[in-house]
Amino acid sequence: MRIRTDDEVYRVDAVWLGPPKATFPWRARYVAWLIGIPAFFVVLGIERWAGWSFGFFSTAWAFVATIVITRLLTAKISHERPLGTVVSMAGRELNTPREVTTGTGGAVSASRVRVRAERPLPKHRRRRQYQHHGGPPGAITQGTPRARRNRGNAARAGR
Repeated sequence: MRIRTDDEVYRVDAVWLGPPKATFPWRARYVAWLIGIPAFFVVLGIERWAGWSFGFFSTAWAFVATIVITRLLTAKISHERPLGTVVSMAGRELNTPREVTTGTGGAVSASRVRVRAERPLPKHRRRRQYQHHGGPPGAITQGTPRARRNRGNAARAGR
C-alpha cells in the first residue's frame, strides 16, 4: 500500500512558459529568470574585465555559463528553501567568524640561546661532583660547611 502525501500541493512550480501563443520550448521558473538575467550581465561584465571582445562567440559562451550557473543555483532552491533563505544563508556563511590558523608573532631567532662548551652532567653525577670538588663551578667556597636551617621543634616531632 502506498500512502500519498500532500507534497504535490507544495511542489507546484511558478513557471512562465512565454508570451501567449508563442511559448518557449523550455520550462523555467520565475526564480530561474530572477537569477539568470542578472547572472548573464555579471558573466558579460567578467568577460569584458578579462579582456574578451564583444562578439557572437563571447556572448554564446556567456549564455552557456549563465545557464550552468542558474541551474546550479536553482538546484538549491525549492518550496522548502526559498531564494531569500538561500541568499541569507550564503551571506551568513561568508561572514561567519573563522578560526585563526596563522600563528602570531614574527620570525624566531636563536640569538638569545646560551650554548656551553661542555656537555651538561646528569643530576646524580652533578651532586657527587660538587661534594668531591667543593661545590658548583664558580661558587666561592669557604672553610666551613653551610649550617642547616633550624626547622623548629614541630618539624622534628614529625620525624
